[in-house]
Amino acid sequence: MLKASDLFTFPDSLPFVASFPSDVAPWQWVASIKKALAGIEFVPYNGEVPSGFEIEGSVYIHPSVRLPAFGSIKGPAYIAEGCELRPGVYIRGNVIAGANCVLGNSCEFKNCLLLEGVQVPHFSYVGDSVLGNKAHLGAGVICSNLRLDQAEVPVQMMDGQRESSGMRKLGALLGDEAEVGCNSVLNPGSILGRRALVMPSMAYRGTLATNTIAYHKEPILTAPRMD
Repeated sequence: MLKASDLFTFPDSLPFVASFPSDVAPWQWVASIKKALAGIEFVPYNGEVPSGFEIEGSVYIHPSVRLPAFGSIKGPAYIAEGCELRPGVYIRGNVIAGANCVLGNSCEFKNCLLLEGVQVPHFSYVGDSVLGNKAHLGAGVICSNLRLDQAEVPVQMMDGQRESSGMRKLGALLGDEAEVGCNSVLNPGSILGRRALVMPSMAYRGTLATNTIAYHKEPILTAPRMD
């Protein structure tokens, strides 16, 4: 069985290690986010809050984090040391961001765990997902979390077998240092191994092995321009 430890090394800097055991299926970490946040005592943020930025509910923001001119955080949420929040960020509850993450311009985050050094800089959606240490999403990457028929999301293993996740909403699980190119869509329940890479403009589903690249090649057709 695939275990969380096959994809992630949980950082000691986050105070939630007991909530995310390494020997369970990695998608179980998604279900643990809400419970982990319920187990901490939130300290109110005392820094400067710009007039165009909204904070609602239980939210921890490390003093080193500077808030952008506009955006929104709805708790519960935990934003660790050195994180960069860019204009238009929308943090929509049950979000944990480890140290030195980038939560980018016009990006939405919902029920997700970002470990240390994660970069999501531009125009992305991350819902019901886990992004491992130093994982990176190119501009416009979508972690789709709901099937069109709204049925339970299965998890497809590398051998083609499917396992039940028990979850109606499950996004992507990106191992440490995994990367996804611009404008790609990760279909519900997609798993990327450590240092796996999905090339730009793909619709990917399934499980991608460690140190593996997913790509497709299509011929580019040309024709003379007729004015």
